[in-house]
Amino acid sequence: MSDNFIEMVSNISELHHTNVTELAGYCSEHGQHLLVYEFHKNGSLHDFLHLSDEYSKPLIWNARVKIALGTARALEYLHEGCSPSVVHKNIKSANILLDVELNPHLSDSGLATFIPNADQVLNRDDVTMSGYGAPEVTMSGQYSMKSDVYSFGVVMLELLTGRMPFDSTRPRIEQSLVRWAIPQLHDIDALSKMADPALSGLYPVKSLSRFADVIALCVQPEPEFRPPMSEVVQALVRLVQRANMSRRTIGTDQGVSQRTDTAVSDETHDYMSSMDMQ
Repeated sequence: MSDNFIEMVSNISELHHTNVTELAGYCSEHGQHLLVYEFHKNGSLHDFLHLSDEYSKPLIWNARVKIALGTARALEYLHEGCSPSVVHKNIKSANILLDVELNPHLSDSGLATFIPNADQVLNRDDVTMSGYGAPEVTMSGQYSMKSDVYSFGVVMLELLTGRMPFDSTRPRIEQSLVRWAIPQLHDIDALSKMADPALSGLYPVKSLSRFADVIALCVQPEPEFRPPMSEVVQALVRLVQRANMSRRTIGTDQGVSQRTDTAVSDETHDYMSSMDMQ
């Protein structure tokens, strides 16, 4: 058994967080190495968003916010809770696994950091065509915590729009999700049209707008202007708190019309109640 593999298993086994997929064991024989991870029944976020059929229930808005926040917390742990920091290098919806309650669990954590020559394994052309790669990665292959933040922003765009990060079947101007979306993120009318049709308009408008604000920060072209993951987590927590505060205000102020805020609807109340349970 190679020393590199044993060292990698040792390092990955030290990663413990609610939103990071746990290493359950490993196997090494006849020159073949296998890592065994805990199983999550609902598969990946990619499957949920892009491979659903007519029998599948689409992810409602509160579930999408929950997945974004949990994944952000996993990345915050890797970047700021681990010593030395762990750069994931392969953030994508296929690496976000969902359990029966749709809690996210980030997989492949630590693999790229602990595998020798991992940057060569992560082919630059593949990164470019996937749509997840930050500009500095596609240009020079330079991974960092800030390139993870960019990729996370792309995942948030997937959650908002239901679109693939790169889709060659769409008109050329819409093939790159980030390029298509960025100019529209601060336009409320455009934002509503961008929202995943599977949501059927059932989301708080203010929540959607604040979600888009976080995305805009994460996918900035210059890495130095992207926020650290701790700030992203704080922004998403504030988004949830404001939503809960709005629900409580409307529930107690019986003298004010409950239709004064366009973000308020029966579906919004369902959203807030669900978020309270987290």
